Amino acid sequence: MEITDKLVDDLANLSRLEFEPEQKKAIQSDLQDIIGFMEKLNELDTEGVQPLTHISTRTNVLREDVLKGSISHEDALKNAPQTDGTFFEVPKVINK
Repeated sequence: MEITDKLVDDLANLSRLEFEPEQKKAIQSDLQDIIGFMEKLNELDTEGVQPLTHISTRTNVLREDVLKGSISHEDALKNAPQTDGTFFEVPKVINK
């Protein structure tokens, strides 16, 4: 597959990125190397090879829950930039 300037421009547009001309050339070269590597992998005979869904054969590796101490409510609020005495106060980020 040939990576063209138009393809790089289309990808940049889709990802809402802007590149300088020298950056485009570097990206085009990198993408061409990646596609070349993938095409090389397609040459491998994978007949009879089961797909790998996880890197490890271990499943559900969990740890036991351990009850530990924690800081008090007052200590948690000590370093807060803004508080009402009970809760952290943060700027409103959602407008309705």
